[in-house]
Amino acid sequence: MNKEQRLAWSLGIALLITVTEILGGYFSGSLALLSDAGHMFTDVFALGLSLMAARIGQRPPDSRATFGYQRVGILAAAVNGASLVIISAVIFYEAYKRFSSPPEIQTTVMLVVASAGLLANIAMIFLLKHEHHDLNIRSAWLHVLGDTISSFGVIVSAIVMASTGWLYADPLMSSLIGFIILAGGFRVVKEALKIFLQFAPKSIDANLVVRELCNMEGILGVHDIHIWSHIQGAVFLSAHIYIHDRRLSEVHALNQKIKEVLGGHGINHTTLEFECSECVNGGIYCELTHSEPHHHHDS
Repeated sequence: MNKEQRLAWSLGIALLITVTEILGGYFSGSLALLSDAGHMFTDVFALGLSLMAARIGQRPPDSRATFGYQRVGILAAAVNGASLVIISAVIFYEAYKRFSSPPEIQTTVMLVVASAGLLANIAMIFLLKHEHHDLNIRSAWLHVLGDTISSFGVIVSAIVMASTGWLYADPLMSSLIGFIILAGGFRVVKEALKIFLQFAPKSIDANLVVRELCNMEGILGVHDIHIWSHIQGAVFLSAHIYIHDRRLSEVHALNQKIKEVLGGHGINHTTLEFECSECVNGGIYCELTHSEPHHHHDS
């Protein structure tokens, strides 16, 4: 089963449980169950968006999108993360109102519906668990994981209210659900924004990469280096490499050695420009490490 099929099955399950929980929350009077239904509705939205993004992302590059369409998945992840933050705010507001005036709740209906929701969410977790390397799928998976915790929380609050009659368990549990959803949303948005802002991946130390390059035989310095992720898992580097004047065949051999070093750092797409001139000021990095005669400028 490919990732699109996994998403499609998860979408169908989420849609069915959303309708069930909305009806269950309405008839039982449980805010926690309605909160769970609201979160499940965002699951439907997230899974649908992720499915659409996965299909668009498979389109090959063309004259308009020379990088391809894979960043649509990152955009979907950012939207999914933002929707998690919004739904948590709604839950907090409703919980505040319930703390002021807790209504009577039909705990039996609440317990049955929440149990069905929990089983459905566990099924979706297993459907999507193999795709964590894909930020788009992981954002949808986080929606489902948060909803699984939510369903469990609803079950706990239903048991507490049935055994003790303490009605504040419902808004208290819905608030806890809200915090879990909020944390997951912020994580996804943060990771997606780092890619959109073209930050160097957290696993790569740009200073270490520069030092290793400058210590290679034949390299005088490195200038105008940029490291970024276009999509998750694809790390790009562009740089100017300062060398002595030499034959093109020798430059090609050096180019291959540089790519091997960069590959060890997980950098798999490189654009290198070789220059036979002294280092100039104004770049992010300019480190000349060899003892051969040259001018050394600090950038």
